Amino acid sequence: MQEEKVIESYTGVTSERKHSKIPAKLDFYQSATGLFLALFMIAHMFFVSSILLGKEAMYAVTKFFEADFLFEGGNTIIVSIVAAIVIIAFVTHAFLAVRKFPINYKQLLSFKVHKNLMKHGDTSYWGLQVLTGFALFFLGSIHLYIMLTKPETIGPSTSSYRFVQDHFWLLYLVLLIAVEVHGSVGLYRLCIKWGWFEGLGIKTLRAIKMGMTIFFLALGICTYIAYVSIGLELDPQKSIQDYKAQDVRDFGK
Repeated sequence: MQEEKVIESYTGVTSERKHSKIPAKLDFYQSATGLFLALFMIAHMFFVSSILLGKEAMYAVTKFFEADFLFEGGNTIIVSIVAAIVIIAFVTHAFLAVRKFPINYKQLLSFKVHKNLMKHGDTSYWGLQVLTGFALFFLGSIHLYIMLTKPETIGPSTSSYRFVQDHFWLLYLVLLIAVEVHGSVGLYRLCIKWGWFEGLGIKTLRAIKMGMTIFFLALGICTYIAYVSIGLELDPQKSIQDYKAQDVRDFGK
């Protein structure tokens, strides 16, 4: 077995003189985890944007994900479980994607020359994915860790408190831009890679991608402004737990 691996590492083929199926499998798993994360982020954006309908609407969404329809008052451990699943997919996707990043000057130079000489739009999109993916690995990890360990701090007032009083506004602004660009480009490139919706044509797929980017960035910015506006009205002398209790008093049933 070890000898077969040595042969494959030097020649790029197996001992049976066949190309290894491992790269194709890794591509499949990368695509699968990317699709899961992109769809999750679309749903996530709609959930958090419920604040645009008012604090009560956002509180209702929060309690729904705590399964208050099954448990009286809900249970935040469910949010932690969802966060753990997303973290596993997130780390797996990052691990699989990073193998394609340009890791030295020669590879980076080759990418830049190809992009500039060919004027290839999809190559530029891939470059955007590399940049935003690199940012997401750090920024997304922070956000997901908080959702995993402090699910009880999700709510109209508590989330707004974290935005402003805990100074998360900068992280969330960069995270918003990175995730929406990365996600929309990723879905577009999945369609190209696997031939999904090929009947629409590449120009239509690019137009849809651009429309998604603009729509979700606009929705995200409006949502961001709403949370910041609420957060600025909160008393910094109070704790986030004080506002958690206030949400329960104001909107709990």
